[in-house]
This record gives sequence, structure tokens and C-alpha cells, in this order.
Amino acid sequence: MTFSQSTLSLMALIAVGLSVLAIAFAIADARGPRMRTPDRGEPLGLDDALAAVLDGHGAQIARLEQAVRSLASTDRGQQASIDSSVRRVALFRYDAFEDVGGRLSFSCALLDERGSGVVLTSINGRQETRVYAKPVTDGRSTYNLSLEEGEAIRQAMAPSKPMPEQKVEAR
Repeated sequence: MTFSQSTLSLMALIAVGLSVLAIAFAIADARGPRMRTPDRGEPLGLDDALAAVLDGHGAQIARLEQAVRSLASTDRGQQASIDSSVRRVALFRYDAFEDVGGRLSFSCALLDERGSGVVLTSINGRQETRVYAKPVTDGRSTYNLSLEEGEAIRQAMAPSKPMPEQKVEAR
């Protein structure tokens, strides 16, 4: 099982806290007098109190571990949903006919992280417009792709470029 950095940090802090608490009880037990239980009047050693505190913390850690397992399971499900969502999009505009300008025709690739999805093409002419949709799996289609559709898929699958850093000037 793999834990995130923040979960590991939280678990380390809890362990350190419990260690400090155990050391404090051990020092107090070595120096201080025994406490008396109110119901029976017999002495209650700090060892017993420390054991009770540690048992309580152990139960709390067990609940935290269960919550971490539940969150990890939820995270895996959400990651699968994210991976299958449309994340790679590219639009390639062009002139389909010499007598029609303005680059009104286009091919648009809508793909998930693995390159599966659809490529939509709209070819605009003077008299009519035609729209095509072709399925895409792993960056390929079982249908013949035009050069423009292939370019839209290639652009969608290209590695995304990181955003340029912007410098903030102090005033």
C-alpha cells in the first residue's frame, strides 16, 4: 500500500507524539507517587494509566488506518474516471475547397489520456456543410482518416507544454 506524502507526515507526527507521551509517563512514574482509583481505593500505577492511554491511541490509529485505506480506494476510482475523461483536445482549421476561404472547415480531436475518443470533422462548402464523427482508439481509427483529422489527433496527443513562469515585480 502506498501513502501520500501528507498521510505519511501525519502518521510520523502521531508516532512522535505518542513517543513523547510515553516518555513523559515513564519519567512521571519513576518520580511521582501512585494515584488511587476512586472506586476501589487501590493504587493505580502510571504503567496502567499509560497502558490505557496507549490502548486508546492504538484504537484511534486503527480507525485512521481504515480511513486511509478507504481514501486510497476512493482515490483509485477517481483516478480511473480522470484517466477516461476528455483531457486531450485539439482543433485544426483549414480551407477544404479553393473557392471557400476563411478556414471554416475543421477537425477537432477529443481524446482521453490513452488517446481514445472521437475526432469530429466539419467540411464547409458554398452550398452545403458535412459533419463526420470517427471513433479513435489509441490514437488510431478503424475509419480512414483525412490528413486534417490525423493532424488534429497528432496535436491532441502531443505532450503538453508547461505554462511559462511569470515574474512578479515588487512595487
